[in-house]
Amino acid sequence: MANKKKRNKPYKGKAPAKPTVVKVSAQKRSPLHQWYIERRQIVKPVAIGAVIAVFALIVIIGLVGVFTS
Repeated sequence: MANKKKRNKPYKGKAPAKPTVVKVSAQKRSPLHQWYIERRQIVKPVAIGAVIAVFALIVIIGLVGVFTS
């Protein structure tokens, strides 16, 4: 392989910044896990809200049962 020539020209502009390098590593994932990774920002808050709602429902049913019996 040939060595790649390095950039020696300065970056110009109002806020010159060096470009960022994104490192990607391949992983074998199940389809379900891949779906979760792609939709994590939506799924996680919805799942937390559902758990809180179920917990609140159980507490309310328990309180109603205590006061009605």
